[in-house]
Amino acid sequence: MELPALPERPTADTDAADDVQSFFFPLFWGVAQPDRFAAKMKDALGHVSISLHCADNFVTWGRNNSMLSDPAFVRAWQANAESDADKAIVWRRYILACAAFHCVQLDGDFVECGAYTGVAAKTVMDYLGGTQFARPFWLYDLFEHAAGMAHPAMPQHGPQLYERVQRKFAGYPQARVCRGRIPDVFENNAPERVAWLHIDLNHAAAEIAALDALFDRVVPAGIVILDDYEWAGVYRSQKLAEDPWFQARGYRVMPLPTGQGMIIKR
Repeated sequence: MELPALPERPTADTDAADDVQSFFFPLFWGVAQPDRFAAKMKDALGHVSISLHCADNFVTWGRNNSMLSDPAFVRAWQANAESDADKAIVWRRYILACAAFHCVQLDGDFVECGAYTGVAAKTVMDYLGGTQFARPFWLYDLFEHAAGMAHPAMPQHGPQLYERVQRKFAGYPQARVCRGRIPDVFENNAPERVAWLHIDLNHAAAEIAALDALFDRVVPAGIVILDDYEWAGVYRSQKLAEDPWFQARGYRVMPLPTGQGMIIKR
């Protein structure tokens, strides 16, 4: 399959420090008074005299904030964001997009386990060709939340979500929106070769089940991104389950400051 033209990195003026954009989006988790916390954070960061990033519980300064100087990504991210959370996690979305830039040039399909509203997948697809995206893209989710599930419901979970995500990808022939419980949904309904695998299931047992079913299908140089690997609190059980799983196979998850974890298949 012929690849679409991949977005080029714009050439920056190395002497122009003001080419670097800052990003402050006061959406934080795990704080008792979010508005008060954001106000204090904004006041504290007012003393920073160089580019900064402050969102998604990720505060840093003196970085290039490369995602904001990639016009193709900015267009895809802004066009697809549906919530404040989608805006705040811009760095996480750029990790997915950059991994996809690499993986779309490999021989394998794209897979997302925990597609939810489809925003992440569609951002990646729009960044790399849109309706001309070069690989089949499989999106797996229950799209609903049943009573008794170990993880909490997300705001958009409900009987209408599956149909809404289907409509979102109606013009994308590569997208395959699959509803069902992991790993049962994979039976006769999964690619043989995977180049890019994003797992965002918010539940340790489900993520291990996805890895059991799909990791061996990831092609050499393929990339696996675990969305919540480096998040503590209620998400820590995922790391505690995934570390020994990968250790037994001779892999070590690379923890990213975005809260994600990354593995490169060999």
